[in-house]
Amino acid sequence: MKRVPSKCDVVIIGGGPAGSSAATHLALAGIDVVLLEKVKFPRNQVGESLIPHFWKFTDMTKVSEKIQQEGFVAKGGAVTVWDNQVHQIKFSEFGFTRPGLHIERDRFDEILLKHAESCGANIFNQIAVKGVDFSNAETPRVFYTDKREQAYIESSIDCRYVLDASGSNTCLANQFKSRQTISAELNFLSMWGYFKHSSFVGIDRNCHKIEDLSKVKPVTFVMSFGGGWLWHIVLREKTSVGFILPSKTTVGMNRQQREVFFRKSCKQLPHLSTLLAPAQFIEGSLEFRPDYSYYSTNVCGENYYCIGDSGAFVDPVFSHGVQNAFYNAAIATTAIKASLKNPKNRKRYSQLCESRMQQFYGFSRALALGEFGNNGIKPDLVKNLMKSLPPLELKLLLLASAMTNRSDNFYKLLNEAGLLEAFEDSSAIKSMGKFDQLSF
Repeated sequence: MKRVPSKCDVVIIGGGPAGSSAATHLALAGIDVVLLEKVKFPRNQVGESLIPHFWKFTDMTKVSEKIQQEGFVAKGGAVTVWDNQVHQIKFSEFGFTRPGLHIERDRFDEILLKHAESCGANIFNQIAVKGVDFSNAETPRVFYTDKREQAYIESSIDCRYVLDASGSNTCLANQFKSRQTISAELNFLSMWGYFKHSSFVGIDRNCHKIEDLSKVKPVTFVMSFGGGWLWHIVLREKTSVGFILPSKTTVGMNRQQREVFFRKSCKQLPHLSTLLAPAQFIEGSLEFRPDYSYYSTNVCGENYYCIGDSGAFVDPVFSHGVQNAFYNAAIATTAIKASLKNPKNRKRYSQLCESRMQQFYGFSRALALGEFGNNGIKPDLVKNLMKSLPPLELKLLLLASAMTNRSDNFYKLLNEAGLLEAFEDSSAIKSMGKFDQLSF
């Protein structure tokens, strides 16, 4: 059994997309990095839809070829039914030559983690981080429990920088007491499960049997429901179905009652019931996540960075989660590499990094829920990011926002940034990809 070293340059907490990508960036730069992951991979994880933007980040870490070789389901876009209005996005109409993907996260995350190890990162599974002592600013000490043997071992590792990629466990945010649940009119929860033999929505907006998956490119299907929304994502051997709902919807329900509610809704909801008519629910697959939207008021410091979901989590309606993880990993490791070369400037590098991370988080929040100016969001940062986007990508985001009827504040930000005038008729964008009904 490989021993965890007593010291290194950078300790990464968590082996999901944020942690593994950060480890790869650092290892490729010749930096001594140790990644500590609390469970053994592959492990179950929700979040199966990727938009084409992610390829630029996997190209940076040189893992794109391995992802392509895996043969994940390639998707052509998305279809939404929101307040009975049907919209469709085709990625090919917005300049994308590479597809989005429907992925099994257990396999996808395992590919990323193994790639990090092949690039020279020191990877340790079944190592649970308990906390970090920052009293020595030059050498933080990470305390952990080694669970690889029957007798657990308590130990520690010294480093120069800590990267928290612990996801919703928010290791450092909990330690700093900086985690804040999004204040909104409603708190939400997510519940999701898996089905076998489900039909799927194709790029032609028709309902197709699972046998046609190799012939017809699928889309991610999203529909408003019960004050929230639902997703239907076809994978290679199963289909993911999930609800994002106001927490009050299931107040007082135990696990069994929630499952009854979930399965009954799947059978009764329009469109979804048609897709699931030939399907069988996979027993024991239902999972829950309460109060899923949050942020941290303390994301970066001179010797630590909280990336991916450890810094914030936004409504996943636009599949920004993994992209946010990749983005955070890229900019945080850039700051760390610069800090290792010029330690006297590390505070400045961390401040610049936090500004960029908060910018991306605020943008995702404004796009997903239309809120800005509170919950840790800085409108000026969001508007600056909007100004930096290519016109075609901005047009895609305008359409995406309009598809869910959550776009008022997003459009207001665009107008304040002087960007709406770049489009001759912004109302025409709202009607792009709009159809009277689905073809099933």
